[in-house]
Amino acid sequence: MELDLEDGTQLWFVDQRTFGHLLVAELVPTPDGGPGGYGSPLPALPEPAAHIARDPLDPTLDRAALARRLRAKRTEVKRALLDQSLVSGIGNIYADEALWRARLHPRRATDKLTQRAAVEVLAAAEDVMREALAVGGTSFDALYVDVEGASGWFARSLDAYGREGEPCRRCGGLMRREAFMGRSSTFCPTCQRPPRTPRP
Repeated sequence: MELDLEDGTQLWFVDQRTFGHLLVAELVPTPDGGPGGYGSPLPALPEPAAHIARDPLDPTLDRAALARRLRAKRTEVKRALLDQSLVSGIGNIYADEALWRARLHPRRATDKLTQRAAVEVLAAAEDVMREALAVGGTSFDALYVDVEGASGWFARSLDAYGREGEPCRRCGGLMRREAFMGRSSTFCPTCQRPPRTPRP
């Protein structure tokens, strides 16, 4: 989609996955009173996005407070990382990578995490996302490319996702894949020890 503006500039909307759309929306106050987005000092954001939490790369994110909110949830840690109302932008691939780096099993109960472990998994998610952005993201086929058609290179650096049956790069144990929320989780059962009593 192409939109020509009055000053001669153009706005192009390219959505490879066809999930997105454009609209003009009213601004509403941000829930935490902080700026509404990178580069904007306004404590406001579009109303349809008001329910979406800050992402790990947001410079105004209070990671310690987010870790406390994560621990207050009564769910599994991977499910919490994918909850866009808690923290946004962490998809299935980067959740697996963050959990592997933090040595946490995807089904570990959030209310059983220490504050340190919660902060560590959020820091790991930020690190993964920054590293992925630096190399153009994670591309598995021609659908996942940038606006110039170039693939991202982070798929070559994945430590967990897509490595079922391969040796863990940390301990050598075999990586395991399990069904999770209609998708999958890939983890090392040796260094990401499963919880004794998984959250129902």
